Amino acid sequence: MDALTRTLIEKSGHDFGFEYTVAETSTALTLGSARHPLQAQVMVVHSKYQTQFVNAKPDLISELRRDFAMTDQMIVCSAIDQLSVVFSRAAALAHSLPRQAENDFEFALLTELKKFPDEIKNTEVERLVRQRVGQDIYRKAMLDYWGEACAVTGVAMPDILRASHSLPWAECQSDAQRLDVFNGVLLTANLDVLFDRFLISFDRAGVIVISSVISELDRESLGLNDKLQLRWITERHEIYLQSHRARLRHIE
Repeated sequence: MDALTRTLIEKSGHDFGFEYTVAETSTALTLGSARHPLQAQVMVVHSKYQTQFVNAKPDLISELRRDFAMTDQMIVCSAIDQLSVVFSRAAALAHSLPRQAENDFEFALLTELKKFPDEIKNTEVERLVRQRVGQDIYRKAMLDYWGEACAVTGVAMPDILRASHSLPWAECQSDAQRLDVFNGVLLTANLDVLFDRFLISFDRAGVIVISSVISELDRESLGLNDKLQLRWITERHEIYLQSHRARLRHIE
């Protein structure tokens, strides 16, 4: 690998989620990050960038397969800008998928609690701090997972996107459930309110399910129709969505 190619790969990694070189051989670079545990190994063969994530968990590989063509867990890019897209998506998933979000939460919570006196431990103040920090971490993880775009409409305006829970925050049995990106969807504010109030949900295929409480006139005004659906859905989402659908409101 010549010096220019190595420099281009390292710059792409630095700019898109893999900021330092872990290992280097004459044919490959392995890049890593202090912000997540994932490592990317890049080889250049016939002017193409062959990339694999050497310590990736099955969940992450499964998500990458949806976004990129993979052969034997390897993604082949013909240009450095394509490699940058792969780096960016892989880093976002590494930040958002289960366990990393929990680790981020624990670190952020400890940092925040150090600002308060010891007397707040096990009080309502600590509970509120935990909730605020947790919701911030969850929102960041959801933005990463859904590529900062609404899970239904694809609207890419983070200021109007909300991280919705399928199993409500207060009903989760653990921080793992509260911070699980599969326990919810990233929605525009109007869809978030409807989802939160159990006025819409999504079936196993990700197609919207609309409560009979919403009249045809209101459906039209709200822009709701049977063609709306999640951009993708996994079995991990369905674990939570089936209980959400069961609570969909109906006319009594």
